[in-house]
Amino acid sequence: MSVADTHLSPEEQNRLRSELEKRDKELTAVLKISHALSSMTSVDDLVRETLEVLLETIGAHGGALYLYDEKKDRLVFSYVINTENPAAAADLIGKALEPGQGIAGQVFQSGQAELVSDAVHDPRHHRALGERTGYVTRNMVTLPLMNFQGKRVGVMQALNKIEGSFDEEDLDLLSIMGTQAMTAIENARLFEEARAASIMHYLGDISHDIKNLMTPAQTGAQTLEAVLLGTFEGLDRFCRECEDSAYPSRVKEVCRSLRELYPEMIGMVTDSVDAAQERVREIADALKGVIAEPVFEPASVADLIRTVLRTLKGVAEKNGVTLLTEGLEDAPALLLDKKRLYSAIYNLVNNAIPETPSGGSITVRVSSRPEGTFPEGAYVQIEVADTGRGMPEEVKARLFTENAISTKPGGTGLGTRIVKNAIDAHGGTVTVDSEAGEGTTFTVRLPYKSS
Repeated sequence: MSVADTHLSPEEQNRLRSELEKRDKELTAVLKISHALSSMTSVDDLVRETLEVLLETIGAHGGALYLYDEKKDRLVFSYVINTENPAAAADLIGKALEPGQGIAGQVFQSGQAELVSDAVHDPRHHRALGERTGYVTRNMVTLPLMNFQGKRVGVMQALNKIEGSFDEEDLDLLSIMGTQAMTAIENARLFEEARAASIMHYLGDISHDIKNLMTPAQTGAQTLEAVLLGTFEGLDRFCRECEDSAYPSRVKEVCRSLRELYPEMIGMVTDSVDAAQERVREIADALKGVIAEPVFEPASVADLIRTVLRTLKGVAEKNGVTLLTEGLEDAPALLLDKKRLYSAIYNLVNNAIPETPSGGSITVRVSSRPEGTFPEGAYVQIEVADTGRGMPEEVKARLFTENAISTKPGGTGLGTRIVKNAIDAHGGTVTVDSEAGEGTTFTVRLPYKSS
């Protein structure tokens, strides 16, 4: 029996029809969000899917889901959708607001949802973000997100209703979906925290095992270096004392290649051992979100880059990739945390190798501007440019954030976090420019501090 079959007045029929349509929308929203979230355990995937389903259901051009970072006391853009300018939306991911900043921040603090029909003239609206992205927010609905304990953990926001303005019905739908989504997100967070705790539990043992495994290689290389050095000293002494004038020259010719090559080969072994042990420590720090105090000392940027490329030369050659440099002869000495910067450049080059097809190249380019005030001036710039495949927009958007993802099989995204930690420790900046099929260029700028 339909509403029209009853003996109700037309007004009552319209009211009931409206109620039924509303309940149908709510049930549809519940089914959509339940289906979307049922098979996901990743917080990133849950956040993305939640916002996409929400905007589709209530008919909005854009939206954002912020999660609260207790350590930094910031609301972080975890995922942003802007159907009119997807690139601008991607640029916001990972950026943060202070609690209380903008309408989203005030809703987070008050715990009360807000319907704003005229955002353009609302003094609370944080216009700087719109100016940055070129996006004009006309109206919005904003909801605080709570966990199962009633604690505020974020904000969900829909922007620019496709037809008309947001109303109480949209707010009801948003509340239903937000409650379900936060339950799933909190469960995923607990799962990820438990997994991280488990990894950290075993990482100490792994670090100890790696150190034990590497110690013989390091000791063996140092012993071999000492033996070879003594051997060549003995040969030189013998040649000087030898009466046969032809014999010394023949001995030196036979030994020439070994004499020239062994310092570099032994250096590669010891550098690789040190790098492996340092890598384990960096992974542990990245997982824990820890950045230890940097240790600065005068160091040559050029020498550091040469060490990285020497270490990765074999890997690059195996993949048919050429490693090139530009501007190293003019690279200045700076105050650096050598281990951190080495690791940052190592990660950038090492990550570029598998993304560069055979026959391609990776160029590490150095330039500097010794005058001015950082970041506009007085910086040293290090570019790592490859001729590879480029990266998808969603990967690029999350680089250098805690939500970084990897395109490599088995990749974790930790490498970019390690890079960001290292550059932050130097007070520098790192950016990326990438297009599909055109390659990728990472640009690091460090303050010009020479003493």
